[in-house]
Parts: sequence; C-alpha cells; structure tokens
Amino acid sequence: MKRSASKQPQYKILTIDPWLKPYYSDIALRMQRHADTRRALLGDKADLSSFANGYLYYGISRTDDGWVYREWAPGADAIHLIGDFNDWNRASHPLRRLDGGVWEIELSGADALKHGQHVKLQITRGSQSFDRIPAYIRYTVQDPLTHQLTGVIWAPERPFQWTDGGYGRKKISPLMIYEAHIGMAQEREGIGTYREFADFNLERIKSLGYNAVQLMAVMEHPYYASFGYQVSNFFAASHWYGEPDDLKTLVDKAHSLGMYVLLDVVHSHACANVGEGLNLFDGTEDQYFLPGERGNHPAWGSKLFNYAKHEVIHFLLSNLKFWQEEYHFDGFRFDGVTSMIYQNHGLGENFTDYSQYFGLNTNVDALTYLQLANELIHEVNPFAVTIAEDMSGMPGMALPIRSGGIGFDYRLSMGIPDFWIRLLKDVPDRQWDMGRLWYELTTRRPQEKNVGYCESHDQALVGDKTLIFRMADAEMYTGMDKAYHSLAIDRAIALHKMIRFITLTLGSEAYLNFMGNEFGHPEWIDFPREGNGWSHHYARRQWSLAENGYLKYEWLERFDREMLKFARKYRVMTKPAAANLWMDEKNKLLAFAKGELIYLFNFSPDASPTDFFVPAHITGEGQYRAVFTTDRIEFGGQDRVSERYVYTAKPAPDKGVGFTVYLPSRTAIVFRRVD
Repeated sequence: MKRSASKQPQYKILTIDPWLKPYYSDIALRMQRHADTRRALLGDKADLSSFANGYLYYGISRTDDGWVYREWAPGADAIHLIGDFNDWNRASHPLRRLDGGVWEIELSGADALKHGQHVKLQITRGSQSFDRIPAYIRYTVQDPLTHQLTGVIWAPERPFQWTDGGYGRKKISPLMIYEAHIGMAQEREGIGTYREFADFNLERIKSLGYNAVQLMAVMEHPYYASFGYQVSNFFAASHWYGEPDDLKTLVDKAHSLGMYVLLDVVHSHACANVGEGLNLFDGTEDQYFLPGERGNHPAWGSKLFNYAKHEVIHFLLSNLKFWQEEYHFDGFRFDGVTSMIYQNHGLGENFTDYSQYFGLNTNVDALTYLQLANELIHEVNPFAVTIAEDMSGMPGMALPIRSGGIGFDYRLSMGIPDFWIRLLKDVPDRQWDMGRLWYELTTRRPQEKNVGYCESHDQALVGDKTLIFRMADAEMYTGMDKAYHSLAIDRAIALHKMIRFITLTLGSEAYLNFMGNEFGHPEWIDFPREGNGWSHHYARRQWSLAENGYLKYEWLERFDREMLKFARKYRVMTKPAAANLWMDEKNKLLAFAKGELIYLFNFSPDASPTDFFVPAHITGEGQYRAVFTTDRIEFGGQDRVSERYVYTAKPAPDKGVGFTVYLPSRTAIVFRRVD
C-alpha cells in the first residue's frame, strides 16, 4: 500500500534547497538505507562507538597471561603465524578457525611474542600458500633490498604518555588549516620525520596563525611518491617518517600549542599490491573489495571497497575510531569522496544538472558508509571535524544526517582553485570578469560550510603550477631579490596577496593553505622516482627563502600572517553572507560588505581611481578608517593607503550614503566604522 504524502518523512534538506523536491525519493532512499544498515549492524540498543572496536579484537594484543592474535579471512583454508619469534617456522603456529571466517591463536607467556618482532601470515587456500601482513598491523618496515613491507609487533610495555588533557574537549572555529606532508617538510634533501616536524614545523605553523594541521600520507603506503594515496596498511602509521610513538609526540605537541590535527584519510580506495595490503588477502578478490572489474579503479589502478559488506563497514569504521583513540586525531579530511559516491567515480562528469547527483549512477552504499562514518566520528568526539573532498557538489554533503544530509562539517571548495588557474592561464588581466569572480566565490550549497583555498598540494605537483609560478614563471629564480623590481614579479606579488585575501574573506567558512604556498614557494613538488634519479631536490620546502631577510618571499609570508590575524580579529569567516555593493567590469572594481566591514578590490593592472565612491548604505553613516590593506610596505606594497585617515560616510546626490577614496591598482582595502 502506498504511503500517503502527509505521512511521508519530511527532510529539512528539501526546505533548504527546494530544487531538490523532484528527487524526494532519492533522498528518502539514502535515509532509509542509512537506517536499515545501522539497524542491521547494531540492533536496537548498541551505539556505533561500541561497534567500531575491531582494532581491539583483531590483530596482535597482549593478554593477562600471554598474547592473542585474530584475523578475519573467510576464504582461507589454513593460516599460520610466522616471524622472528619462531624463526619463520611455517608449521609451528597454526591459527584455529572460529565462526564467521575469524581465525585465532593464543600464545601463553609474556615472552611468547615481543614488541618489535617482525611477523607475517602464511595463508593457505586450496593448493596455494602465500604470505600476507596482518590486516590490523600497527607498524611496518620496508626491506632495503626488496622494498617489500613486513609487519612489526607494536606493543611497548610502557604505553605512550599523553599530556593533552584537553583533547576532544574544545572546538576551534573558524578553522585555519595548514596542509602538510611530513616527509617534504624539511629543507634538507631527504625524508623528514615526525620528530623533525614536531620540533621545527609546529611552532612555525602556530606563529603564522594557523590553528589546525592537516597531515597527508600518514597511513602506510609502500610507494613514497604516491603522496600517501595508495594505502596498504590502514592501521599502521607510515614507516617513512619514524615510529608510531613519534607520530603521537607530534600530535601531543600540536595539542599543547592549541592546534587541531586532522588526518587525510583514504577510504575511497586501496593499494593494489598483493602481499602488502588487503588485495587478495585471503586469496579471494572480493573479501574487502568489489568483485571483477567493478573492484578496480579505472584511473587510479587501485582497489575499490565494497561498502555494502558489513565486515568492510566494520573494518573502515574501526579504522576511523582507531586514529581518534590511539593517535588523538581531531578529525579527518576524506579523500576521493566523489570517486566513492558515483558508480562511474565522477569521471567525465561536469555536474551541471541536479539529475546527475541521483539515480542509478549514485553509489548509495558509499553514501551510507559516509553517513555512518560521520556519525561515529562525532560520537567518539563531539568536537571532531570532518571535511569532504567532493568536486561534484553533491547536495547535503555538509548537512546533518537528521536533515537528510551526509553529515560532514565542511566540504572543500574545489572549484575555487580551478577557477583561479583558468583565470590566470587563459584570461588577460584586463578581461577578468568581476561578475564571474563574485559568482565563483559566493555560490555554494545553502547552509553547508566550505573550506576555501586558492591552491592545495594538487596545484603544486609537477605537471601543474602554483599560482605565483604561473604568474612569475622563470623570473621567480631571478627576480625575488628585494633590491630588484620587474613588472612580472610586481604583478605576481600583488595578485598573490589579493587572490588569497578575497578567497579567505569571500569564499570560505574555513581556510586552507598548503605548506610553503603562504610565501610563494618557487618550486613544484616532484617526489624521488626513476625519472629524476631518485632525487629529493624538489620534494622539500625551502623555509630559508622567507627567513634570510633578502628576498621578497618574506613579504608574502608576513602578509599571510597578518591576513590570518585580521581574519581572527574580526571573525571574518563566521559573518553572514557578503552583500555586493559595487561591481565595475570596465575598471575591474569590486566592493562588498560583510559583517561590519567594507571590502574594496581593484584588480585593474593600471587604473587607480582617486575618487572611488564607497557605498556605505549597509554599514551606515559615520566615520570610517582603513583597517587592512594589501598595499602595506611590509607586504611589498607602496603604502599608498593611509590607515590613519578618517573618512566620513554621508548622503551624496544620486549616490546614496558613502565616502570617496583613492583606490590603487591591484590593491585590496578594508574599511570599518570607528565612531
């Protein structure tokens, strides 16, 4: 019997965005699937946090009188634990099979296994036997000759001593995120360590004004140049940068400095390596992944999880809780969400029509998993932060589940960096479209918070260019001395500041920067590989460029610091939506009001009006003073804007309320009423 319309569930998302009403059945399906899956996993009483304890049951653990090891491998016919502890004897330590495809071995005596010993599994299926690394292993090492990973028992007798008593007890808003890669965060040519990052980078990041660090490539990956996006061992902190306790030291210190630490988590796919990760773990292709070609990502060469399988959901949810509880991460940036939520992984789609978000192409199982993941993360820590890397703009991604959403706190504004690249690459300065700029920076899903950014690690890779490199190109190597000036460098520095400032003030509820980009790091990222002679020259950050006192990078870093200070002081990103006051396509001028502030942007390469009328009908009559400008001399500007002069806003014939100012080219100014 068909349910009457009056009895159909009403989801807030349909009120927030009425254009979704034709897709009511799709919204209802996602909500029903979430409810059904949750009930099937938990029953009527259990909570998600209690369910997601796989890391406490599986893997290698101490007991009161010895050790226990458990593994889920339903396709195996026999499993033996092998390693240093038994001289790699392949017959002496068989596991016994329990219900549900679970295997177990108990070892009596505290010395039966030891912290730091190397271990693997020998799995037998039919007539074949093969070695695997335990799926819940917490640390691995790489053989210097074969480059193969081996599991390591990580169970120190004296657990790490945390000092962050405030972990999970406070909320940071607005978020100012510093995206970082541990291995390339040092200046020397080599791979940086967790300890080095804790000792050198954290206080520097704090001094710049960022309050959250987003760490890439922390989950174990065999190939360093994968940037951490080909994960093999989901519960292991990457061996590339040190040991697990070194990572805990980093997180603990960040918390002592009042900063969040976010993990770039990769649950969208997995490394295809056989023997090091989950691929063909028990000899079957569909233990963790989709069967056949559906289980292979057509563009990434990686394996795709089967989110409909309850054991897979248990594994992934347990993984999230593990990183929260074991390492005290404050939240997650979920990589590759677009790939997860569409059957075609979003490849070749432009997502210009609402119908593209729904229907048979939607992977409802993946959406259900993401809803459960967000629910769990916030259950473990109510102040945790979740960010979705979704380029499609799926409606409801950053709305609460109860409203019909997916439950993320933020979505990445991935269209903004693409917009800036297209603008700088394809459009001459005098043809910049102010209306398009306004549209790109202000158009986003209603009531969904966004992380705005000009460029992330994606724009810094070989084959691409950072924004400043696009503008200055080869002159970056010859024109950054403070004593030297050229049109190309002057333009690059001026626009570098303006692009960042308008993105932060107009295009975000949180802000992200990739390490080194704050001062216009001159070189791309090229990880050591055969094609470059395994060099680390381009896989590092040259902090000294901004610190030696002779180069213009210092101006950009100082600007970035003061920009964030300004944003904190006036809580720019928490204010209501901006109101457009003036747009001049001919002269490339833009003015808007946001909160109590008026923002002026002059993108013209040469026009500097001396009598620009600033509309102040929203903020009102009274006296105004400039409180911030990109033209300060300490930012590499010319100090053409006085921050002491007082302007009086009053009615003007045929213009309304406002005041007249001098607005230099390629400059941004912010005014505030001071009476």
